[in-house]
Amino acid sequence: MKRINLKVAVCLLAGSFLFSSCFVGKYGLWNKYISWQNNMTNNKYVNAIVGLILVPIVGSICTLVDILVLNSIEFWSGTNPMAANNIGKTQQVMGQDGRYYAVTTLKNGYEVKAPTGEITYFIHNDENDSWSMEQNGVQKEIFRFDEKGNIQANINGETKAFTLNETGVYQARMIAGDGVFFAMN
Repeated sequence: MKRINLKVAVCLLAGSFLFSSCFVGKYGLWNKYISWQNNMTNNKYVNAIVGLILVPIVGSICTLVDILVLNSIEFWSGTNPMAANNIGKTQQVMGQDGRYYAVTTLKNGYEVKAPTGEITYFIHNDENDSWSMEQNGVQKEIFRFDEKGNIQANINGETKAFTLNETGVYQARMIAGDGVFFAMN
């Protein structure tokens, strides 16, 4: 009876190490597959039909690889193996002003090149879990995550704490002057 309990305990322990936190990963392979499947042609109906055929096969394989391998690697190492493939890639992104910006993925953040040629860097600092913006050699912290999981944002020269929910986002937008205003007659 003791041998069976020992075998069960060893299997459970090994399984806990192998499959730990596989559900909180970024599912990088699955997301890349879905992005490809949604953009493989310019016709959304063709994409949907091909998706119906491929998702049961390819989607299952991608999900299984994510759960068993990639998300476990991400949990234990702290890095997503699929995210490394984006380093150095540049995408054209339309800004709120209707102009296109070149956004290049860096190892620790992003480089954004405006249509005017001005370059802005958004840099993540792993040591204090913060994001900073750098323009013309001047770096300014935008926000950081605190030990409670909230953010400490630098808005209009003041550092304020916000919760990561709709209320916190609303409060930050109102303080920054990015709220919705209604006109009355």
